[in-house]
Amino acid sequence: MVTVEPADSTEADAVADLWMALAREQRPYGAHLRPAQSRDAVRESMAQHAVEGGLTVARADDELVGFVRFDVERGPLAQDCTRGVVRDLYVRPAWREEGVGARLLDAAEAALGDRGVDIVALEALAANADAIQFYERRGYRRHRIEFEREVENDKRPRRDR
Repeated sequence: MVTVEPADSTEADAVADLWMALAREQRPYGAHLRPAQSRDAVRESMAQHAVEGGLTVARADDELVGFVRFDVERGPLAQDCTRGVVRDLYVRPAWREEGVGARLLDAAEAALGDRGVDIVALEALAANADAIQFYERRGYRRHRIEFEREVENDKRPRRDR
């Protein structure tokens, strides 16, 4: 049986390990993150999100099988709505298709709703069709499109020619 509940800050290391698995899985889809080099910063962020109530975990017995990290968007620019942002959502491959991701997303949406958000935003890499399909089934619609290309310089030629 899987339980979904707010994380404790003492679980930051274990959740950072899950985040590293997420980052490694995203590399084939074009992610630029370097998991090992980012681990300390991620661990700190996970601990802070846990303290602030923005980190929820899924457990099967005593094993962490997934997590979701979220917060209310803050910034200097005025907006016509309050946005909640799901920063990361990850479920171990063996637990996918079991409803764990849906339960984690439900928990994040409920917590953000309790904080007064009007909209929940999240990102998926364009090449990650499974993630896009999951979010679209949950009612999320594309809002922005981000573009990137390599820059040609004296160290490397551009590959898109």
